Amino acid sequence: MTEPPIAAAGAVVWRSVAGRVQVLLVHRGRYDDWTFPKGKLDPDEAAVTAAVREVEEETGVAVRLGPRLSLQEYAMSQPSRAIKQVTYWCARPVDGTAARRAETYEPNAEIDGVRWVDVTDAATTLTYARDVVVLEEFGRAVRVGLHRTSPLVVLRHGHAEPRKSWRGDDRRRPLDAVGREQATRLVPMVGAFDVRVAVSSDALRCRQTVQPYVDAAPRGRSIRLDLATSLSEEGARPRRVRETARGLRVGKQRTVVCTHRPVLPALFEALGIDDRRLQPGQLLVVHRRRGQVLGSELLAP
Repeated sequence: MTEPPIAAAGAVVWRSVAGRVQVLLVHRGRYDDWTFPKGKLDPDEAAVTAAVREVEEETGVAVRLGPRLSLQEYAMSQPSRAIKQVTYWCARPVDGTAARRAETYEPNAEIDGVRWVDVTDAATTLTYARDVVVLEEFGRAVRVGLHRTSPLVVLRHGHAEPRKSWRGDDRRRPLDAVGREQATRLVPMVGAFDVRVAVSSDALRCRQTVQPYVDAAPRGRSIRLDLATSLSEEGARPRRVRETARGLRVGKQRTVVCTHRPVLPALFEALGIDDRRLQPGQLLVVHRRRGQVLGSELLAP
């Protein structure tokens, strides 16, 4: 019986120093190799969550994710020869203090060295050809500015109580148990992109979907929650949706927007991206820069 591949996640973490792009590499004493920070997913953990966690565990650097890079598949060393699949993202430190933590890293049994390397020198430092492939992909992203995008997380509200059995104002229809679990699982996924603003339809089921993320803000940092009737089923007139989408597209703040299935096609059209049929609790991370959408990726809790 063939064993399923081992799922892992990591990141090409970058910073800019005096106009030079540098990437963060780790040295593993056991293998005597230089590579990108990465690691296996915990049970039921989303890959984006694992990527952020593994980077901080291996380097001490807290990061936020940018666009997704490629998935690398390879056989692990003997004796298992198991297949490992690693998904990478562009990532950057959440602030300057986080970036400097790599310089004071304390070696341990797994990672005995952490180093910022100029992107032009990284190919000769990396041990594996597969990592050079990832580096080259990151280099292409740098050339078009994709690494500097700001995320707009478009979210369909979690699973709600059935409409046909609900009595009363539909705007008061809440999430069911599945939806509440989805909302909880979304917290670290949205957090992987360091979202600072939540924009939600004023319907209860949308507010309940984003509220756990708002409530989970670390001490000393608040997440702003804005309610937008233009994103509700009752208030989503085409002109109002276009106006809301225009503000979201050109905005620089890292934002999550929660709305309803009937509103999504108009929102996607106004954002200039193809319609995606999101399931309850699914999200589409839209990577934008200077009012232009440069990419997107679909995620599910």
